[in-house]
Amino acid sequence: MRFKLDENMDPRAKRILEERGYDVVMVQEQGLGGASDVQIAELIRREGYCLVTLDLDFADVLAFPPHLYPGIIVLRHPKPTTRRLLQLVLQLAQILETESPEKKLWIVEPGRLR
Repeated sequence: MRFKLDENMDPRAKRILEERGYDVVMVQEQGLGGASDVQIAELIRREGYCLVTLDLDFADVLAFPPHLYPGIIVLRHPKPTTRRLLQLVLQLAQILETESPEKKLWIVEPGRLR
């Protein structure tokens, strides 16, 4: 599976996913810092990457219907700190061992996937 990390993601999240064998690219690496949500959505669709983001706008299924994209994963923590968000990335990596986000919207919260 291929993942594109939105600009709001810590670069250490990339390493966590790469260590598990995933192809991971960050938006900033492509010079797309500041790109609109629509631009990012079109890019992931065209390139076949599943998006990992903290941006709740991508959870809007009317604006971004999940079945049109390789996958959209939104990480949510009630008390977000860098450490806690990286723990969510570790949790995501564990979920990916048995499930696929393909053509789905996943909201990953502490101890929960919805």
